[in-house]
Amino acid sequence: MSLLRDSPNLRLTSTHCRLTNTMPTISAAELERFATRLFEAADVPAEEAATIAASLVEANLRGHDSHGVMRIRDYVKQLRLGELRSGVALKVLSESPAMLAGDAQFGFGQIQARRLMMRLMEKAKSLGTATGTLMRCGHIGRLGEWVELAAERDFAALIAVNDNGSLRCVAPPGGTEPQISTNPLAIGIPSPEGPMVLDISTSVVANGKIRLALAEGVPCPPGWLLDGDGNPTNDPAVRRAEPCGTIQPLGGQDAGYKGFGLGLMIDILVGGLSGGFCPPQADAASCNNVLAVVWQPDQFAGADHLLKQAEELIGSTRDSRRREGVDRIRLPGDRSRGIRDARRREGIPFDEGNWQRLVKTAGELGIPLPEEQ
Repeated sequence: MSLLRDSPNLRLTSTHCRLTNTMPTISAAELERFATRLFEAADVPAEEAATIAASLVEANLRGHDSHGVMRIRDYVKQLRLGELRSGVALKVLSESPAMLAGDAQFGFGQIQARRLMMRLMEKAKSLGTATGTLMRCGHIGRLGEWVELAAERDFAALIAVNDNGSLRCVAPPGGTEPQISTNPLAIGIPSPEGPMVLDISTSVVANGKIRLALAEGVPCPPGWLLDGDGNPTNDPAVRRAEPCGTIQPLGGQDAGYKGFGLGLMIDILVGGLSGGFCPPQADAASCNNVLAVVWQPDQFAGADHLLKQAEELIGSTRDSRRREGVDRIRLPGDRSRGIRDARRREGIPFDEGNWQRLVKTAGELGIPLPEEQ
């Protein structure tokens, strides 16, 4: 069966292909049901479809729209081309009590990353720590999800990915030619306020945010991009120009050597330990390689000690002196929690560009669009 039902006999009703000049807002529950149906129509098993859909919608709820349901169209295309696979196992390449090296076999990242983290937490219960890798993994989505999964269970965790050498979008300071990807990492810890999660790319912004700006047809903020000659620009289209523009490393023009250095080291660690690749790889498959580490605090100084230290530092930081006009000191996770609360109440808004991506995909798969909130 074709994944994209593009038969000339397919008749799309207005329900299937609603075009609108307004920006729809969809409830999280309705969007999750819709996303699940899209994946099921693309021949993804029901349980996997629901898990992937929930992960993407959670990214939208957190305000990470670049890692949310806008990815469905890409995933469906990858399935059709055989670049992404559903229903595959996590293949263990090497394993000891304290580590696991796995091959995701191009399975969905939202499925394989969860499997890896659950296996590592089980190991860390008795050993105190465990490290794992995945090669040939589908896009794992919002990295913060996986360390939050651990922190909710009273573990601390770190996760990082590279793009297998297939995506180069960050140039070294002083250079104009992209050499590495955005190579993000996330760290999660349990705290008295709940899981605290830092989720950052080693560039000033994730590549998905550039794609989001392109889809929306809006300029990027100053400081994000350089054109092919190394000059600052706000135009997201420079990433598709010749010579291509680049995303600035974390730290920007003044301290970008820090972000680029961190991204370079992550690329080598993730690609080198997992069995995947780093740039330059002319024919590398487009996928994620993953490196994750989990710690069980009780095996170290104890969970109570970690929580007490977290409580004191968080409290001291929140109560610290503020600049004029600043109402509250913001710590990792504060912004996403605030957005999540608002979007739970008010629904998830769409810009026209990303809405039309869903409209097209729904039409091709024969799935009715979700009801607006």
